[in-house]
Amino acid sequence: MPAMKMRQSLDQLEQEFRRHTQLAAKQRAALERRAAVRSRQRWRERERRRSSLRFYLLTASLALTALIVTVAMFATLYLLLA
Repeated sequence: MPAMKMRQSLDQLEQEFRRHTQLAAKQRAALERRAAVRSRQRWRERERRRSSLRFYLLTASLALTALIVTVAMFATLYLLLA
């Protein structure tokens, strides 16, 4: 009878170990998925900030170019007519 109880308890331990291992694997997979999602969100946010900065720099450079061309044009016109 003690051998039967020992076998049963070993079987229970093995089943419990397998269940625990499967649960740990599922938890690891879920953590990896959440980490990947957070990583993509951070990447998108960085890209959005970079895009906004590039847009503002482009807008500022166009406005500055228009201002310089206008001043140069009127200065040249003034020199030609003076």
